[in-house]
Amino acid sequence: MHACMNTGTIKEEISNIFLACSPTFWRIIKLKTVADFKPDPYVATLLNCAMWVFYGMPFVHPDSILVITINGAGLVIEFIYITIFIIYSPGSKRKKIFIALVTEVIFFVIVVFVVLYCFHTTKRRSLIVGIICIVFNILMYASPLTIMKMVIKTKSVKYMPFYLSLTNLLNGVVWVVYALLKFDINILIPNGLGAISGIIQLILYATFYGTTRWDDDDDEINSRSEVQMSNV
Repeated sequence: MHACMNTGTIKEEISNIFLACSPTFWRIIKLKTVADFKPDPYVATLLNCAMWVFYGMPFVHPDSILVITINGAGLVIEFIYITIFIIYSPGSKRKKIFIALVTEVIFFVIVVFVVLYCFHTTKRRSLIVGIICIVFNILMYASPLTIMKMVIKTKSVKYMPFYLSLTNLLNGVVWVVYALLKFDINILIPNGLGAISGIIQLILYATFYGTTRWDDDDDEINSRSEVQMSNV
């Protein structure tokens, strides 16, 4: 990408980033189980999108319509992903997701209240919300660490979706370019780190792809289904 890229190109690329995880969720729906897929990246991304939408508001950081529209779309898509995750998760995992979501909502409401009532200029609001966004953007990119740990331990990339890793890299690169064009340090720092995180994930994917046994869990799920049907 180059400096004369237009906003339409950026919108198209970033929209594809949020939708790139859909194959994982089609698989979850097909198997009717989340198996060992982790909800962490999607829960973290939901809060991250919400914070960036708030950051892009005219009364916080003016002239940030692209930040609002892209992260607004991401907010809706991530909510759909998490809903699917909740439907097909066992009770214990579902409870943890609900607790995480309630915590995120409470935190977001507190941030909005404090920023709007304690800071009265867009410069100060941009600074405070920008710092918070940097922290949560980094947490979003760090959330796959739980999956990366499992990949190293099991020498399998089955539950680290390739498209999620690839789009972490693309997302970081696209927003870095946007930040350089807008000279927005709040967007530049976390997304630069995100690009590095994406590279590490892809290196792990290439390293352990050959040792991954793709059909083990599917066979186990199918076997359990057949046993249940035979007992009906």
